[in-house]
Amino acid sequence: MIPGIGTLTQDTLWCFSQVKGTIEIGTTEANVLPSGLLPSGQNKLGPWCSPTGSPAPLSCETGCGEGSWILVCRLLVPTQVSLLSMEEDIDTRKINNSFLRDHSYATEADIISTVEFNHTGELLATGDKGGRVVIFQREQESKNQIHRRGEYNVYSTFQSHEPEFDYLKSLEIEEKINKIRWLPQQNAAYFLLSTNDKTVKLWKVSERDKRPEGYNLKDEEGRLRDPATITTLRVPVLRPMDLMVEATPRRVFANAHTYHINSISVNSDYETYMSADDLRINLWNFEITNQSFNIVDIKPANMEELTEVITAAEFHPHHCNTFVYSSSKGTIRLCDMRASALCDRHTKFFEEPEDPSNRSFFSEIISSISDVKFSHSGRYIMTRDYLTVKVWDLNMENRPIETYQVHDYLRSKLCSLYENDCIFDKFECVWNGSDSVIMTGSYNNFFRMFDRNTKRDVTLEASRENSKPRAILKPRKVCVGGKRRKDEISVDSLDFSKKILHTAWHPSENIIAVAATNNLYIFQDKVN
Repeated sequence: MIPGIGTLTQDTLWCFSQVKGTIEIGTTEANVLPSGLLPSGQNKLGPWCSPTGSPAPLSCETGCGEGSWILVCRLLVPTQVSLLSMEEDIDTRKINNSFLRDHSYATEADIISTVEFNHTGELLATGDKGGRVVIFQREQESKNQIHRRGEYNVYSTFQSHEPEFDYLKSLEIEEKINKIRWLPQQNAAYFLLSTNDKTVKLWKVSERDKRPEGYNLKDEEGRLRDPATITTLRVPVLRPMDLMVEATPRRVFANAHTYHINSISVNSDYETYMSADDLRINLWNFEITNQSFNIVDIKPANMEELTEVITAAEFHPHHCNTFVYSSSKGTIRLCDMRASALCDRHTKFFEEPEDPSNRSFFSEIISSISDVKFSHSGRYIMTRDYLTVKVWDLNMENRPIETYQVHDYLRSKLCSLYENDCIFDKFECVWNGSDSVIMTGSYNNFFRMFDRNTKRDVTLEASRENSKPRAILKPRKVCVGGKRRKDEISVDSLDFSKKILHTAWHPSENIIAVAATNNLYIFQDKVN
């Protein structure tokens, strides 16, 4: 077991330590569906309070027992990060102020659409529906302090994508960030991939604290000097300056996808990556932007014969020739690029036989896989459909070795969920660093954790009631029928406009990030 990664059977406490802004009320994330294949979702926007909170740490020293979690910090999306502090000034040298606007309402553009830790866990990136990427950096002084080691503050913000219009197809291309993937750090700079529906970009994020001075052909303001006035030669020198974090687009990979990109995955050789849309998967080299190789194509000759679409894809963490992709039919295909250039024929096919007694009008919809993830060891595959999380062994194709019910109490609500389009929500799932615990989201701002070793599970809630100093996340329970206990919530009282679709887990520690509309909650375990 990796140091710092516990199980749900241990005392896992998570501490609140900082605030950036205040919680909004009534904002929800819109559904994102394959273009033209499924009904689109509806957006419900509501007001939120202006950010007046403090980024100063507020330590927490109390816990509440086994399986409980405490909030470390609640961070708003980039446009709502406050520059005001009640106790200390923010280091504004690290913040691009052009992205810090004082809104009276949370707009659709502020909704977080992806969350991702880098390979060390020192940086945490979020993308939103406005095309912005915000990078949070872990505070160095908090690493060795038990109650503060999970604190993250704004490191850099930049506009990754802009809205575009395809004039040939009369199609509007949204700026929404669908996925972010980090590359391993090789030098002082950081590199990450971000994508919207059509274009993938490679970004370099670097620091600069010196500037050159003493040019011969330029004056101090950068204007060219008259050569006739130059009488002596000067040697340029580097002068200290305020720290500046720059985000530079190094590569733009465009014009390769007809349909909406739903996944990107960096290969273990770190020379290539793949991008997947509804019907095709392309393989790219990081150095070549004008050419990609099509490795999967499931588009039929007649589109009327289309029966399934690609929903997610990921490379194996250790074998650069192996990748997996999932479909809307609830199937998973493992492909080996050594077999052929075009992986039309899968190497392995994972599918669970359907129980005829459970078949209904909604069976095909709820069996659609919204996310697929390899375990860190590469031995297992985790998939998320609407009601369950399943773990598959690469050596057993006929059924999953583990099935976890996320919110089975919604099975009786599928009709109403279909009417309000919630049944098409795409939930993600993540492993912890040792592959022993699984986390995924649900409704009412609930998120679920499952311990694979003890088979225990817990339901937690990210809400403004828990975003107070020393607040501990207490396990929540949903009452399906009968008499409801004091600490339970009725299934009829669940708020389906509040949903946790995007989560991330620190690669080596018990620090998790949970995105709830335009708020990013960070939790850490408290070591007693």
